[in-house]
Amino acid sequence: MKSVLVTGANGQFGKSIEKIAVNYPQLNFVFATSSELDITSIESIEKKLFNESFSYLINCAAYTDVENSEKEPEKAYKVNADGVKNLALICKKQHTVLIHVSTDYVFDGEKGAPYLVTDVTNPINVYGASKLKGEQHIEYLMDSYFIVRTSWLYSEFGKNFYKTIFQKAKEGANLSVIDDQIGSPTHAGNLAEYILNLIIDQSKSYGIHHFTDGEILSWYGFAEKILKENGLADKVQLEKAKNYRTFARRPKYSVLEKHI
Repeated sequence: MKSVLVTGANGQFGKSIEKIAVNYPQLNFVFATSSELDITSIESIEKKLFNESFSYLINCAAYTDVENSEKEPEKAYKVNADGVKNLALICKKQHTVLIHVSTDYVFDGEKGAPYLVTDVTNPINVYGASKLKGEQHIEYLMDSYFIVRTSWLYSEFGKNFYKTIFQKAKEGANLSVIDDQIGSPTHAGNLAEYILNLIIDQSKSYGIHHFTDGEILSWYGFAEKILKENGLADKVQLEKAKNYRTFARRPKYSVLEKHI
C-alpha cells in the first residue's frame, strides 16, 4: 500500500483531499497541519519523513494572500519558495515523489489564449514570483515530481470567492465584481481527484501539469454563475465594478490549457 503524506492539511485544499480520501482505500494517508509540519523548517520535515516512509508527498502548504504578499514579500518567499525547496531536498533524499500545487499567476496574462505547460512564465506580482521560485527549486533538485498548476480554487472549506459571494448574496447585499480578469474557476475537490489519480494510474509523466475545471469566466461571470446555481440571481443586484484597484497586479487572462 502506498503511503501519502499531505502537508498543509488544515487549508482549503488539504481538507478537500481529506474529504475524498475514503474513496482511495489503496492509499494510506497521513495528514499534517502546518503546526504539525512546518515546511519552512527543514528539521520539522526531516523529523516526519525520516521517521516514516512515504511514497508520495502532496504539498498543500502555501502562502496564498496575494495582496499581503506585496507588502510582506519575505513571508510569501519563506513558504512558497524556501519551504518548497526544503521539501524537495528531503523528498529527494527519501525517494519520495513530490506533488506540488502551483498557480496560473506564474504567467503575466498577456498571451490572450490558454497557457500551455511549455509557455514562458512571467509573474507580475510577488505571490506569482514566489510560487514560480518554488517550482524552479523542484525542477532543479528533483527528477521524480509533479507540479500541478491550477486556478481560482474554491470549495466548501476556508475562505474563497464562491463562499464570499454566496454569503453576501444570502445577506441581501448588492454586489460589485470586476469583469476584466479572465480565468478558470476550479473546485478543489476536482483537483484533489486529479492529483490522487496521478498516484493511482501512474500513466502520467513527471513534470508540470495544468488542471482546471475548464470553464472560462471573468470574476463577474463567476459571480453570476454562483448566484444562478443557488437561486439568488433575482434576489440581489450584481453589477460590474469600475475603477477597482488592488495593491497587487493580476494577470488579465490566466486561463490554463488542461494537460491531462
